[in-house]
Order: sequence, then C-alpha cells, then structure tokens
Amino acid sequence: MHASPDPSIVRLDGPWVHRDVSANGIRLHVAELGDGPVVVLLHGFAEFWWTWHHQLRALAEAGFRAVAVDLRGYGDSDKPPRGYDAWTLAGDVGGLIKSLGARRAHLVGHAWGGMLAWTVAALHPRLVSSVTAIGAAHPLALRKGAARPWRGQGRAAGHLFRFQVPMAPEKWLVKDDAQAVEDLFGSWAGRRWRSTSDFDESVEAFRQAMLVPGVAHSALEYYRWAFRAQFRGEGRRFTDAVGTRIAAPTLQLHGADDTCILPETATSSTRWAGPHAEPEIWSGVGHFPHLEVPERTSAAVAGFLKRD
Repeated sequence: MHASPDPSIVRLDGPWVHRDVSANGIRLHVAELGDGPVVVLLHGFAEFWWTWHHQLRALAEAGFRAVAVDLRGYGDSDKPPRGYDAWTLAGDVGGLIKSLGARRAHLVGHAWGGMLAWTVAALHPRLVSSVTAIGAAHPLALRKGAARPWRGQGRAAGHLFRFQVPMAPEKWLVKDDAQAVEDLFGSWAGRRWRSTSDFDESVEAFRQAMLVPGVAHSALEYYRWAFRAQFRGEGRRFTDAVGTRIAAPTLQLHGADDTCILPETATSSTRWAGPHAEPEIWSGVGHFPHLEVPERTSAAVAGFLKRD
C-alpha cells in the first residue's frame, strides 16, 4: 500500500511564486506570475492550480497578474469538513480577490471553476471585472440540462448522480493510484490530446493530486451539495440569486467534442451572460481547451481581457 502524498507535492516548480492567502476563514494556496490587472484562475473537478500552467505564463506575458488557486478542499489549500456550498465557495473567491489587494479581478474558470465564476459574478458583482467560462456552463443551464438523466446533458452528467452515495465514490477515486482520474480525463478529453505524451504527463499530475489526503472527499462534496440543494430551500434561494443576467462581460470557450458539458448546454448559458459575443465552439477539442489547445485558449482569453 502506497503512502499518501504530502500536499506540498502540488507546489510544482516554474516561473511562478507559490504562497498562502487567507480568505473567508481558510487558507488558500495560490501560484502567481506577472504584474498588472488581476486574473484569478479557477480549476475544475479532479484538477488543481497547475491545470493553468500554460495560461499563467501567457497571461503574465500579456501584462496581467495571473493567480491560479487551489480551490477549497484541493491541492495544498485547506480541506475543512464543511463549506462546499456555492455561497461559501463564492465567498472564498471574493475573499481571495480582497486578500490579493485588488478591488476587482477577472475570473477565468474551467468546468466547476467556470460555474463558480458565474456564481461569484452574480453574488459579488462589484468584485468581478469579467467572466471567462472554459468547458463550463452557467449553473442553472447545467441544472436544466441534467434534469433528464436518461438523455442529453443528464446522461453526460451521470457521474453527478453516481457521486451522491456515501464513501464508495471516494474509494473509487483513489483506487489503484487514482486510476479513475485518468479514466475520466480519457472519456472527456478530445481525441487528439488523448494520444499525446502531454496528456499522459498531465493526467499523472492530476492523479497524484487526487491522492492527497482529503481531496477525494472534498471534491465530491461539491457535487453532493449541488444535487441535494435542489431539494432544499437553499437551492431555491440560490436559483433566485443567480437567476438574472450578470453585469460582467462574458467569454465562453468550449470544445465541440466535450462529452462532459455538452456544447448545447454551454450555449444555453448566454441568457445569463453579461455583454458577450457568441460562444466559441472549437472543433476537435474536448472538455479541456486550456490543456488541449493552450496557445489558442491563452490568446483568446488575453485578447478578450485586453478588450474589456
């Protein structure tokens, strides 16, 4: 039996600086690079800050202060037993922006991070300069799409329903050195990236990060709150809170071959978007545009932020 890795293994070397930031009552680990307007990068399920290593470099070179964070429960950030509801997670990001000394920040999020960016823009609009959603949908668009579990987005989000049972999903995620992470990435990624050595190297990093004690449980708690809140009063309050169009300019980047968040679910999110162009749907790309086509993604994000 292998020993669990220390959380510090996620502090991978590079041109960035690692540091800890106090936000919303917890400690968040960030990697940052560059000077200029702040861009906060929010990762998705089974990832950690390093998923943005291409964009950290590119955005710094474009004149931004890029900050990639390990979200609550991930990487080397704190992993408290509670706080995986959308209200608290949005408070984490809002607290992070303030702790960075910024009045406002651009938010760039992938998958869960993208939904969180939408949420922060709705709940804390004064802190958000813009929202970029990559391989992501607005939380209400995803909820509507997943309402029919036997078809379309509901079928694509089948893992959401499987993650609701206690304990078993945690064991599945870490079994065989987190083989499940590789399986999920393989099923969601575009074919071209899956056949590269970069895919293998990236997935190995994500597998190791999932083995950090507490991460598997924390990652699943995001899904459990999202599902169970639909049957509680807090779910209705959340729907009301995020149910109007945000004020922040919005960019959506999505892979045409995304089998996790379907393109039609992403495009239906525009009803909640701020000033925006039509979503960009890229052929031959799956659920991870920032990793599959990093140069194209970085150029699109930097171009959008400079226009904003």
